[in-house]
Amino acid sequence: MRHFLILCSIILLAACSGNKEEKGDLSNKKAELAKLTKERDALTAKISSLEDEISKVDTSAKNEKMKLVETQSLTRQDFAHYIELQGKISTENIFYVTPRGMGGQVKQLFTALKDRFHRIDVLFNNAGMGAPAIPMEDLTYEQWMNVVNTNLCGAFLCSQEAIRMMKAQSPQGGRIINNGSISAHTPRPMSSPYTSTKHAITGLTKTIALDGRPFNIACGQIDIGNAATEMTERMAAGIIQADHSIQVEPRMDVDHVGQAVLHMAQLPLESNILNMTIMATNMPFVGRG
Repeated sequence: MRHFLILCSIILLAACSGNKEEKGDLSNKKAELAKLTKERDALTAKISSLEDEISKVDTSAKNEKMKLVETQSLTRQDFAHYIELQGKISTENIFYVTPRGMGGQVKQLFTALKDRFHRIDVLFNNAGMGAPAIPMEDLTYEQWMNVVNTNLCGAFLCSQEAIRMMKAQSPQGGRIINNGSISAHTPRPMSSPYTSTKHAITGLTKTIALDGRPFNIACGQIDIGNAATEMTERMAAGIIQADHSIQVEPRMDVDHVGQAVLHMAQLPLESNILNMTIMATNMPFVGRG
């Protein structure tokens, strides 16, 4: 469409000027455009052919775990190249992710997904962040909104676009899994932005589960406690408790979380895990500390 609009503008200018030299220049541009278009189509076909050949031979690519990579504002081509550098994974596992809290870019993400895959069966809203552990009155508005945009608005916007696709596709339906947290039940000291958004995720989960019933859309929430990732390294060193003491907390293998999410995702749509809590067995959650 962009090429078409540019071409129309060039033709209109040439007609108005009546200058033969400009008409000649237009012909050159048309020829160059045709050449570049042909090269692009040939390259696209070659890429598709190579992808098919690799997928037939490299079975490990198909079995590779799905990777989700957060990027800055990159073009789709740049991001595809970035993914390629991360390791051999099949094109079915490539997702274009966008900066946090951007409604227009979320729409672009799902448009790209629909163009490439034609449908969506599972959405896992996994993005999350916290704010500094300081008294609530010392938090800035920007610190509050950064957490709200990432943890809540991001999940809402992605769910909104996924629901549109799930309603329209055939067969109809799909599954949305929201990453809640232990903090969706019990807060840590000085965690008002994070805890508030995770409580809100519980409300979003239940609402989607209710409103999705007529359209075969299931929605569940997994609440995770102390998975061993970079975000929980401070717990291994010692973290503030409800009595304001500092204690080391046990952590669990994050792969166990992946297995739990996979179990939720693989259920038939007639069944749904509305809430699941997976946690380090000995972490201070059950009981009073």
